Amino acid sequence: MVRPDAEYEPFPNIELRNSIQYAVEVPLMARLLDVPPGARILEVGCGRGIALAALARFRRPQRLVGVDIDPEAIEDATRRTASTPVPVELVRADVRALPFADGEFDVVIDFGTCYHVARPEAAVAEIARVLVEGGSFLTETRMSQALAHPIRTSGRGLPWRAAPELVRTRTAVLWSSQRKVG
Repeated sequence: MVRPDAEYEPFPNIELRNSIQYAVEVPLMARLLDVPPGARILEVGCGRGIALAALARFRRPQRLVGVDIDPEAIEDATRRTASTPVPVELVRADVRALPFADGEFDVVIDFGTCYHVARPEAAVAEIARVLVEGGSFLTETRMSQALAHPIRTSGRGLPWRAAPELVRTRTAVLWSSQRKVG
């Protein structure tokens, strides 16, 4: 099968990991980093929709959108989010070229996608662009990535210089929050 992007390498589907992300990781991250109920939320690299289903249940956002470059992942996410308490929009897109207007989201969440794409500076800049001023970009820390993917993540970090308007506001061991400032 030809992948949708020559640079793309999917992660394996591990149901135990999915269950832990749904029941523990997403609710804890949302609480620790103050994801507000009723926000407009975008998850980049949404994969199979695990976090989207959890966010729909635990935060009841006004708008919930997931993007992923992999059409199979979007199909899986469509099935997983079909009966969530709030509608979920799923879009096949590249995080480096998001099909959304400037300032369209209050919160953008990334469970590691930006650590694994070529040209991550383009991804970080796009995320900053679609965030409203005062909005939050929530992402895994380098420590989280090193624990989850020690070989694949070795030596990688996020290029914050690509979006100087994103200022770190909080770190909660495995996750960090950057706020978009004017």
